[in-house]
Amino acid sequence: MKTGDKGIKRILKAFIYSTEGFLESVKSEAAFRQELVLCAVLLVVALLLPISTIEKLFLISSLFLVLLMELVNTAIEAVVDRISSEIHPLSKKAKDIGSLLVLLSFIYLGLVWAVIIAALF
Repeated sequence: MKTGDKGIKRILKAFIYSTEGFLESVKSEAAFRQELVLCAVLLVVALLLPISTIEKLFLISSLFLVLLMELVNTAIEAVVDRISSEIHPLSKKAKDIGSLLVLLSFIYLGLVWAVIIAALF
């Protein structure tokens, strides 16, 4: 599906495709919507906490990591489902690893937030 576009036109099209990907994720993925709401709330909390800029950066980056891993997981699932609806051990493996990506990002988020919040007390 290469278009041959170059320069600013390519960048603009990439932005449009990214926007379409975001809107499709919001529309069709309940987990992404839930994580988006959670991240929006925690983003406000992170910005209001009396902590250093670098600590805020760690808190906020851990939120983005969860969203990124959810999107990777969704992409893996879409590709696996596109290839075949047949149950196959490799399909299960790919989907399970995608799910693990999300879990590990949540564990990281929890650790980062716990350490920084604990340091406040």
